[in-house]
Amino acid sequence: MLAVHSDDPLLLNNLGVVLTVIANYAEAELLLKRALDIDENALGPEHPDVGRDLNNLAELYHTQGKYAEAEPLLKRALAISEKVLGPDDLSVTTSLNNLALLYDEQGKYAEEEPLRKRALAIDEKALGPDDPSAVTSLSTLAALYDAQGKYAEAEPLYERALAIKKKTPGPEGPSVAFIADHLAATLRRLGRDSEAQSYEDQALQIRTKTIHE
Repeated sequence: MLAVHSDDPLLLNNLGVVLTVIANYAEAELLLKRALDIDENALGPEHPDVGRDLNNLAELYHTQGKYAEAEPLLKRALAISEKVLGPDDLSVTTSLNNLALLYDEQGKYAEEEPLRKRALAIDEKALGPDDPSAVTSLSTLAALYDAQGKYAEAEPLYERALAIKKKTPGPEGPSVAFIADHLAATLRRLGRDSEAQSYEDQALQIRTKTIHE
């Protein structure tokens, strides 16, 4: 057993995260719970540092597939972010996406969808609808619709994500090809094979060019 003689919650958190990464889950849980207890007692239950502790402990449980244990922690972390930063702060999207991912891995798409939509809305409000930072939110929401067979809803999101990536300065890389491939797959499911082929060709050209550079 790892002996850690410290009451520094930041140190305990950092060690707990490292132990989570190397799959020493029992030791990680002890340290992360200790950090959370120290911060709650010293700072109160709604301090941002408590939110950090909750996210780290939730990630430990998430990594082990202990979704029932992770969910209430992520909900608390989200509530803290919203109260401290405001519901439309960009940092809140991290908590929204953490909870959405937990639902996604369980196939709880009805619970995931409003979180993904809200994360996208925050990105668009804070950064504008064509900011490159919105691409991840657009693609993730599109993939969620794909998983549910809602291809007509997925299509415009992939199209927007692809248009934004193409307008972003710099060479077209693997991320553009990735989105084009997903858009093509969605179009094929909608029976629009000729359009799908066009995007597949674009993706292939990008990958071929990348290989030869």
